[in-house]
Amino acid sequence: MPKVKTNSSAKKRFKVTATGEIAHQKPFKRHILTKKSTKRKRALGIKGTVSPNMKPFVKRLLGLR
Repeated sequence: MPKVKTNSSAKKRFKVTATGEIAHQKPFKRHILTKKSTKRKRALGIKGTVSPNMKPFVKRLLGLR
């Protein structure tokens, strides 16, 4: 049987937490930050979690299923 390969781009973008949630970094915090409010930028720094309907897809990319 061939080995199941983990998707390289997915392993860089997602982390599985201790509780089993899949964390990701929120978008829109790389550049053009002058027009964004401080409150918005601070909120974008907090990790987000993958929605329940996308969880099976991300798990398959990470080789967890």
